[in-house]
Amino acid sequence: MARLVMKFGGTSVADLDRIRNVARHVKREVDAGHEIAVVVSAMAGKTNELVDWCRAAAPLHDAREYDAVVSSGEQVTAGLLAIVLEGMGINARSWQGWQLPIATSNVHGSARILSINGGEILSHFKERGEVAVIAGFQGVNKETQRITTLGRGGSDTSAVAIAAAIGAARCDIYTDVDGVYTTDPRVVARARRLDKIAYEEMLEFASLGAKVLQVRSVELGMVHNVRICVRSSFDQPESIDSHAEPPGTLICGEEEILEQQVVTGIAFSKDEAQISIRRVPDKPGVAAAIFGPLAEAGINVDMIVQNVSSDGATTDVTFTVPAADYERAADVLGKARPEIGYERLDGASDVAKVSVIGIGMRSHAGVAAKAFKALAGRNINIRAITTSEIKFSVLIDAAYTELAVRTLHSLYDLDKG
Repeated sequence: MARLVMKFGGTSVADLDRIRNVARHVKREVDAGHEIAVVVSAMAGKTNELVDWCRAAAPLHDAREYDAVVSSGEQVTAGLLAIVLEGMGINARSWQGWQLPIATSNVHGSARILSINGGEILSHFKERGEVAVIAGFQGVNKETQRITTLGRGGSDTSAVAIAAAIGAARCDIYTDVDGVYTTDPRVVARARRLDKIAYEEMLEFASLGAKVLQVRSVELGMVHNVRICVRSSFDQPESIDSHAEPPGTLICGEEEILEQQVVTGIAFSKDEAQISIRRVPDKPGVAAAIFGPLAEAGINVDMIVQNVSSDGATTDVTFTVPAADYERAADVLGKARPEIGYERLDGASDVAKVSVIGIGMRSHAGVAAKAFKALAGRNINIRAITTSEIKFSVLIDAAYTELAVRTLHSLYDLDKG
């Protein structure tokens, strides 16, 4: 017998038929003798509807009341799933975040989990053999006693945190895909599903554009050593052996992966914009003058390239920001121009970031150079490059994104099983 957390996203609980399908997945694990906690999202589209209602009620609404409204979608799903499970003869009850409680910071709309009391769930496992159906995406600030929400994708974070709190053997994230692939199958038809991927690699995938898991959930898994499995909720529950290795992709510690490839996969993001600040004074404090105002405005900066000053007087600084923040970033830098002292600002929003990821890079030289040569052979110009221990990223024209991804996917033999 194992203790498991099962998380189901919005598409998996989109209507009553899909909620019944989720209940069959839960019943399969209960019948196998496991203790089960289920974390659910709101039905697909429901959170967007609730957000729109808040905006329609008042454009400048109270963030605390916003959280009270948008957290209700998960409450509805949890109650419905508990009702369906009870109808199948399975002892179950729904829980809201404040009832456990899931204690969070007081930043409404993007709160961070501070602690979870898993004692109530464990006692209900022991005394009643009860399935806990928990509303994801939400918690409570103990000081104010107000409901908080964790931001988009927060149910993933809820699930991993609860798995850590109750000492679960695994946290299964059920979604509309059957695992993590070497790259987007819509771009590369021969992309392969990975059996296992290390936490660090998954963090890079999640932060570089892959939409499978929320970044904070992977961070929590790595910190607390929670094994996470990405699975499809659309697999037939009756066809799955609960005593075998689960179908999908296991996110785990590096030590569990026996045969490590040099490159695990290719991620890409088209939601990028490039900003180049020309002829900036080459003196101490200029970088702070550029990036300080951007940080204060809450704009994330990623790839940063500073040219070597030839005359010792001026230099160019190039960096990327999310495409949605491009206009705002340009405005912030325009206002800071007197302090920075640059000559002109150039920008482009038709760019993409392509990243090559793999823990095997730590012990192999020349991995990036091989990619640069292959991209040059395809006449793909590289605008900027950043590297880390287990990944490197290149900034290219967006029109060449698919070609670059296919080229690199084949270059590192990711097409081969």
